[in-house]
Amino acid sequence: MQLRDVTPDDVDAYIRMRCDPVMTADLGGPLPRELQADKVRRDARDAAADVSWIKMIVPDEGAPGVVAGTVVIWSHDTEEGPLSEIGWMVLPGFQGRGLAKRATRALLERARDEDRWGVVHAFPATGNGASNGICRSLGFRLVGEQEVPFAGRVLRSNHWAIDPRTDLVSPE
Repeated sequence: MQLRDVTPDDVDAYIRMRCDPVMTADLGGPLPRELQADKVRRDARDAAADVSWIKMIVPDEGAPGVVAGTVVIWSHDTEEGPLSEIGWMVLPGFQGRGLAKRATRALLERARDEDRWGVVHAFPATGNGASNGICRSLGFRLVGEQEVPFAGRVLRSNHWAIDPRTDLVSPE
């Protein structure tokens, strides 16, 4: 598995992840296709500027054009101040292979090694057993449930937090 920065050429992957009813079932449903090219351009700009870590998951280094999903760490402002957040998506044909967990671990290890982002938060939907399981297995602690805004929607999510410098569970 390899992680690489998102590029403007990743529009198709964004559409497959963000506009598919199955992929977005826990995110309030599909997002508009026509907005994805601009989203990819903004994300590619932020990744190139190292403002956010927006990585595409490439399952086989021998097939660099095949993307399985994405894992992202970014910072945003909340009422309590700045917050670092991590999120991931893996396309259905690649699910069940441990890619999301390995990609998430890799980004958290990088955050630890570079001493960047501080405590990292994740907000998977309460009903998303796979993503909540990833949080649990990597050493996140469950803070509680809360309503989280996403793409103009409000989602019921579990709030997890991890300090990668001290809490990241070693790989099995």
